[in-house]
Amino acid sequence: MKRSFLLALCLSAAAAFAGVYDIADFTARDAVSSDNQVFTSYGELSTASVDEAASVPSGKIVLRQKFANESGINAYQLYIGDVGDISSMTALNIPSNSSYKNIVKSKLYVRRGMKPGDDAEKVYFDGKYVYIPGATSAIAFVNGVATELTGESSANSASAAPKQECDEFDVSCDEDIIAAKSGKNYDVSGDLNSTNSRADARDYSASAAAQDVTDRFGIADEVRFWSAVALSAIAAGSAVMGIYQQMKSSEANDAYKKLNDVSDIVESKIKSACGKIEGVTNQQACVDFYKSTRIVEGPNQKGAFMSSGWTYAELQDRMKVNKDTKDSYATGRNIWFGVTALSLTAAIVLFAW
Repeated sequence: MKRSFLLALCLSAAAAFAGVYDIADFTARDAVSSDNQVFTSYGELSTASVDEAASVPSGKIVLRQKFANESGINAYQLYIGDVGDISSMTALNIPSNSSYKNIVKSKLYVRRGMKPGDDAEKVYFDGKYVYIPGATSAIAFVNGVATELTGESSANSASAAPKQECDEFDVSCDEDIIAAKSGKNYDVSGDLNSTNSRADARDYSASAAAQDVTDRFGIADEVRFWSAVALSAIAAGSAVMGIYQQMKSSEANDAYKKLNDVSDIVESKIKSACGKIEGVTNQQACVDFYKSTRIVEGPNQKGAFMSSGWTYAELQDRMKVNKDTKDSYATGRNIWFGVTALSLTAAIVLFAW
């Protein structure tokens, strides 16, 4: 029974671990329009199923959109449309040990250490790669196991332009003008979507660099969170075991009290009998003798010194067994409740950290 309980507890903890990083269903009813260059046409997009997102038809692309709710529980939906220009995003490869469909149903994070609800808002699927605006890599938790998606930019590298020949009076050779024409500055009068994508890429890169120290030398948020979940499960399990130990201790204590009542009856019979025996000058010695007698011989004495088939000495032996059993269960109860208190305290600290 204990093994089955511990197995169920471990399975519950594993399911809870995987659950917060999975998307159970796509039920959001919000209408989404193609408002960027990823889709070729503008207008409201059609919803798609998980199977369609896992096997996207040629020329199509699927958007997974996250909608934040006031309740704190995010909603998700899949939308499909004609693929447009995705050259500004990095094509992320799916590891060979993970299925594309599982990735579709898993939350994606642009770096390690992020909280479960801070997954990417927009994720694109083309049936082969995964795209997240501004991200060059991503982390998913498939069945509770961290899976890293990496890749190279899908954009074709532009051929290097020949070095410009100019003289000192040519304003086109001005370094500031050259820098402005390059991708180092962003022209808000041009394609804003493309500009924003490049800006996001720099922002994510800077954030990832800032987070790197925490990832390498600190305790990541998900480690603290799942440690707290595991400790909570341990606290719940140990509380159940503590209650079970208390129940068994109470049973042994009840048995001890019942035998103690029987023992008192036998003792009174012995005292009464010793008082009636002629020639006995030391009543206490008589009582002590018959209290220590385990086998009472003679049909006339059996009823006086036994009750329910037990002599006084045998009752004392049985009472000792019951008392030891009660004390053992009480000790186990205290240990399990102590584990509950420590685990719950540690879990609260980790949740609040």
